[in-house]
Amino acid sequence: MNTVAELFESTVAESGDAPSVVFGESVVDYAELNARANRLARRLIASGVGPDSLVAIAVPRSTRLIVAVLAVLKAGGAYLPLDPTYPAERLTHMVVDARPVLLLRTRSVASLDLGVPETVLDDPRFEAACERESGENVADGERIAPLTPAHLMYVIYTSGSTGVPKGVAVSHTGVADLVSTQARLYGVGPGERVLQWASFSFDAWFWDFTLALLHGATLVMAEQHELMPGESLRETMLRHKVDHAVLPPVALGITESEGLLADGTITSTGDVCTRSLAEEWSKGRRLYNAYGPTEVTVGASIGGPVEGLQEEVTIGTPWDGGAVYVLDDRLRDLRDGREGELFLAGSGVARGYLNRPGLTAARFVADPYGPPGSRMYRSGDCGRRGPDGELYFTGRVDNQVKVRGFRIELGEIEARLESHPAVEIVVAVVGGEDVSTEHIVAYVKTSARQTVPEAELRAYARRALPEHMVPSSIVMLDRFPTLLNGKLDRKALAERAASSTAGLPPEPAVPDANGAQSFEQVLCAMVRETLKVPAASPQDNFFDLGGHSVFAAKLASRMRKELGVIVPMRSIFEAKTLGELARTAEQARQAQQADPPHQAGQA
Repeated sequence: MNTVAELFESTVAESGDAPSVVFGESVVDYAELNARANRLARRLIASGVGPDSLVAIAVPRSTRLIVAVLAVLKAGGAYLPLDPTYPAERLTHMVVDARPVLLLRTRSVASLDLGVPETVLDDPRFEAACERESGENVADGERIAPLTPAHLMYVIYTSGSTGVPKGVAVSHTGVADLVSTQARLYGVGPGERVLQWASFSFDAWFWDFTLALLHGATLVMAEQHELMPGESLRETMLRHKVDHAVLPPVALGITESEGLLADGTITSTGDVCTRSLAEEWSKGRRLYNAYGPTEVTVGASIGGPVEGLQEEVTIGTPWDGGAVYVLDDRLRDLRDGREGELFLAGSGVARGYLNRPGLTAARFVADPYGPPGSRMYRSGDCGRRGPDGELYFTGRVDNQVKVRGFRIELGEIEARLESHPAVEIVVAVVGGEDVSTEHIVAYVKTSARQTVPEAELRAYARRALPEHMVPSSIVMLDRFPTLLNGKLDRKALAERAASSTAGLPPEPAVPDANGAQSFEQVLCAMVRETLKVPAASPQDNFFDLGGHSVFAAKLASRMRKELGVIVPMRSIFEAKTLGELARTAEQARQAQQADPPHQAGQA
């Protein structure tokens, strides 16, 4: 039993009446989820979906999304996740590049109109057609061809250094070892609840999916605004009594740990887990620190449980069925503690990059330490091995970075901005004082004949790049610093970005009882300090100033602590201007003052 379909059906046989997915007020048990997926799978097979067929899925967070993924896998196909919140240009590139045989969407998602057949899952006529299908498990003989672990499971697109996102093609081969690792470390079972936090467009989503549904636990789903780091995330986890969660360090850093995941597990992944985070989140629960790029089946190594304050947080040892080598530039194994590049091998290694044979050959190379014909992935990450065999991540060998847990090729951001007709040179770097304030800064030189406002460039970037890749700050330069050889001095620009917050005014004072400052003035000053920008007016939009989801969570936390106002994260995202947000906050404060017992219960 090595495919997702087989592993899931085995779980259903043992946990049929147990809750499988919770979304809002909706609860679906394993038997019902399986039957829905089987009915849809048969419709997909009738539409030509079979092993190695790619099916694009553009469905918002919901139980219907889980059904769609299971159905595609049961039919023998592989899924291509399309986050409906992504820019249309990026979604178009993914569909055109991947060439799926079918696109599944709901009525809330607009048609991409790219010549790919589309099925609207919540169309009443299609729903009725599904209901006429059998809910029994799909037999291998019903598929277009027999399904094996070597067949494609999903394709996930990652940032590309040349400006073109690349699709990572992953088969079912590593799933059995992924499930084995989960069982060995987490011991998840019926009655426990797993938070589904990551975006559908990332492989961490698949980890949450499998940690719950391939072990008989319950997958807890929620709307995006309920998962924003900070108070919203904390309330969601408490309300649903979550036992297991996977979160990046940036989310852990702005979410209070007290009372969460009691006797459960928290897994930090996507970025460096600091000593202070490890100390806080290892109390009252088991803390793991995981590592692995998209080019393997979700992960490659995991460390923990982490106990108390450690000098350095390890990324642990390889997953079941996997290997992590620390090699020098001649591919010699460094077992003496010296730093080298991390090469990943074993059952979880991806097929390669979809339709990119040259890049695949460069990054997926022969494994000199494995069985004949085996391959390893050249990660571009640096690391070392401790005397006890534990692995430590030490950085990158190239221009790839991690910001807020997202893997980003700065070259893709530069390529997008350089395609603007007014732009001549772009250098993108990471600014910020620590992991919670990290953000992208783009330094731009425009043509001598043209000028372009920062807001226009950010809007231009946003039409092609997902939110986490849009620069928070765009700085115009007449001249770039250079090295002695004439090349751009990226280090100097990175140092400038890191120190660019110096000299800003101190944090604003909270208004006194006589209202010395208006609520609007205080909020604008608070935004200026949170975003580290020189000015913020009531007419400005929080996100046009460089705000993003993490900064929104930090602003909401400050408003609660310093102003005594609880503002839903949705309000920050929906407010067109800071003035509108200030009015919403004032109304919330008045309502809270009029009903203090209820407010105390909320806090």
